[in-house]
Amino acid sequence: MAVRVAVTALGIVTLLVALVSEIFVESVQQAALTFGMTPAFVGFIVVAIVGAAAEMTTALSAARKNRLDLSVGIALGSSSQIALFVAPVLVLLSLFIAPVPMNLQFWPGAVVMVMLSTVAVIFVTNGGRSAWYVGVQLLVLYAIFAMTLYLMPPVTS
Repeated sequence: MAVRVAVTALGIVTLLVALVSEIFVESVQQAALTFGMTPAFVGFIVVAIVGAAAEMTTALSAARKNRLDLSVGIALGSSSQIALFVAPVLVLLSLFIAPVPMNLQFWPGAVVMVMLSTVAVIFVTNGGRSAWYVGVQLLVLYAIFAMTLYLMPPVTS
C-alpha cells in the first residue's frame, strides 16, 4: 500500500472511531442515568472494559495458547500506557480544549483501589507462573471494586 493511501485510510478510520466514540459516550451517559450508575463506576468499570476490549481479546487468545508472558505483557503494557501517557496528555489538552481543565486529583478510595491493584499485580507477576485460582482471585478483586464503586459512590466536596 502506498504511503499516501495508508495515511488517508488512517485519517478516515480515525474520524470514524471518533464518531463512534461520541455515540458511545452519549449512550453510556443515558444508560448510567437509567441504571443509577455513578460517574466513578462508569469511568473505572464500563469505559475501561469497553476501551480495552481489543487488548483483552488478544490477551485471552495468548493465554489460551499458554503464552502467559505475552498475555500479562499486553495487560500491563496497556495499563502503563494509559497511566504514563494518555492521562497526562489529556490533562494537558484539557487546558486548551475543555471548558474546565482536568486534574489528576483522585478521591482517597480510588487511590486505595489503584494501590491494591498494583500490589495484586506484583504478587501475580513476581512468581512467573500462575494457575486458574489466581485468575479467579483477581476477578473477585475486580468484582469487589465494581460493587464498591456502584453501591458506595465517592463523596464529592
